[in-house]
This record gives sequence, structure tokens and C-alpha cells, in this order.
Amino acid sequence: MGHSKAEKAKTHQRIVAKAAKRFREEGLEGIGIAELMKEAGLTVGGFYKHFNSRDALVAEAVSSAFGTWKRQVDAAESGGPPMSYAKLIDDYLNEAHRDNPGTGCAISALAEEISRSDKRTRALASEEIRNNLQLIAGLLPGKDKRAARSKAIMTYSALVGAMSLARAVSDEALSREILKTVSEFLKKSAR
Repeated sequence: MGHSKAEKAKTHQRIVAKAAKRFREEGLEGIGIAELMKEAGLTVGGFYKHFNSRDALVAEAVSSAFGTWKRQVDAAESGGPPMSYAKLIDDYLNEAHRDNPGTGCAISALAEEISRSDKRTRALASEEIRNNLQLIAGLLPGKDKRAARSKAIMTYSALVGAMSLARAVSDEALSREILKTVSEFLKKSAR
């Protein structure tokens, strides 16, 4: 007996969610389809019932990991905690985010690998980066849109770079220093 469309959609989302987490933890090539499907409680043969290729899964999984800041802004507009430039920095440059790449920013976890991915995945990443730059620019004080965009690019580059460096070093004190120094610099530069 076949599975209902709802069951198939639920299974599909489970695979995508597992892949999004594991890709951010292990890299795009760090986990194979067989291992991923096993973790999702499925067989390798079932993979092609959901995806045409590994690239299709990568694109969908990476895309599903995007949009965290947009969801926070939407929640703030609906009465949730307010979103500010300083909050965005604090939420990004912290040890919890550093230590949990599987639930964190896909750009800081996968930027280098995304740059070598297929056109679809790179286009999705480009759109996410554009959206994040626009969001950051909107959180900055002042009316000069060109200056805000430049500052947003510098901010985003500093956030992603600092997180990448903080994860790369084996010295815990240096890792914390990187996060703290960049956080303080960005907050001072926004004034």
C-alpha cells in the first residue's frame, strides 16, 4: 500500500531537516546519502522518491536553513522580542552559535562549500545574502541608504568571518576573544 501525499511530504521534510543540520555540522560532502537516509529512518532506495539528485537535496536543505533573521524580524513585528542591530550581533557572535553549527547560520558554516556548489544552490545563497544585507541595513540608524548598505556588507562579512575564525581555532580563549572583539567593534561602529 502506498503512502499518502501528506505522509510523503512529512518524510520529505524530515529528510531535508536532517540534511540541513548535518550539512552545517559536517559540510556538504561530510555525510553521504546512505548515512543521511539511515539517520532519517529510511533506505537509500527511497532517496530518489524525494529528490532527483544529491544536488537537489543540497539546494533544498541549504535553503531550508536560511531565513533565521527574517523570521526574527517577522516575530518582532507580530509583537515578539524587538530586533535591533545590537541584538542581531549578540545573537550571532556567541559561544552557543559557535558550538552548534547544525542549528546556526548556514552561510558561516558552508560559505566556502556553497561557492563550489551548483548554480541553484549558489543562487539560493545569493538571495539569502541579499536579504540579510537588506535586513542589516534596515536596522542601522540614518537615512543614507548607500552608507547603510556599505555598513551592512561590512557587518555581515565581519559576522561570518568572525564565526568562521572562532570555530577554526583550537584555543578556547582566542575563540572567545575573536567573538567579543568583533562584537564590540561592530556595535561601536554603528553609532
